[in-house]
Amino acid sequence: MSESSDEPRAQEDTSGESEPEDSEEDKSVQTLRRQVEEKYDFDNFGPADMAEMTAEEWDVAFDEDSWITGDELLDRVARDLRNRVANRDVFARIERHRDPPRVLAYSDEGYAVVYPDGSLEGEGTVMRDVKPTVALCSMDSYDVPENVPDRPLPQPDEVPEGGGELGNWMLQAIAGAQFFAGIALLGGAVLATAGVIGNRGTSIALLVVAGVAFIGVSLVLFFTVANARLSDTFRSEEYRDRLRAIGLEDGERPEFVPELDPQNSGSEAGADETDEAG
Repeated sequence: MSESSDEPRAQEDTSGESEPEDSEEDKSVQTLRRQVEEKYDFDNFGPADMAEMTAEEWDVAFDEDSWITGDELLDRVARDLRNRVANRDVFARIERHRDPPRVLAYSDEGYAVVYPDGSLEGEGTVMRDVKPTVALCSMDSYDVPENVPDRPLPQPDEVPEGGGELGNWMLQAIAGAQFFAGIALLGGAVLATAGVIGNRGTSIALLVVAGVAFIGVSLVLFFTVANARLSDTFRSEEYRDRLRAIGLEDGERPEFVPELDPQNSGSEAGADETDEAG
C-alpha cells in the first residue's frame, strides 16, 4: 500500500520539477548587457563608441552565435558603406569582390579589407570608418539601406565649381545698394557744404559719417562674397584632386592599397563583372 502511495508522489515531484536558476555568471552577463544597451545608441554607433567600448562590453553586445557572416555580411557592408559615402559621412571608393569574397574600401588616406568572417585589415581613416560599419552590419537587428547608388562618388569633372550662388548674388545686391547709398550720402555732404542743398541745420558731419559707414559695410560684404567664392573654388579643386587620387579618372588605385590576390579586381556595383580599377 505504501509503495503505491509513494509512486504518485514521485511522479508529482518529477512533474513539478523547476528549471535550474541562472548561474551568477549568467546574471552578471545579463546585467552587463542591459547596461551596454542603455549606455550606447546602436542606431548611431560610430568610431568614438567603438573606442570607448571595453572588451567585456563588446562580448556581451555582439553575441557570436547570432552574427551575420559570409556573403550576406559583405553585401550588407558594401551597401551601408556606399550609403555613408553618398551622404558624405565617409570618403572612400567601395569595391565588392567575388573571387575570393571580400569588400575593399580605400581613399587617399587609407584602406580597409573586410573578409566574410567579419575580420578586417587596413590602415588610416578608412579603417577607422569601416570598423563600426562591420560591427553593425553583423547584427541582424541593424537595418541596412536597400536602395543605394552603386557609384556614390562623382567623377572629378562632375564636381561643380562651388555652391550657394543664389546667396552670393543676394549679398552682392545688398552690398551694391549699400555702396550707392554711401556715395549718395557723401554727395549730399558735398552739395550741403557748397550750399546747393539743405540749410544751416544740415549736419554735414553726419552725412559724411553715414556715407563712409555705408560704403564700409558694402566693402565688407563684397569681400565676404569674394572670399566665399574663392573658398568654394579651392574646396572643389581639392575634392577633385582626392577623387583623382583614388583612381576615378585613370582607374589606378593608390600605391599603398595592397594587391588583392589571386584576383585583383572588384565591382563597385557588387556584381560579378570586372571593375574599371582592375
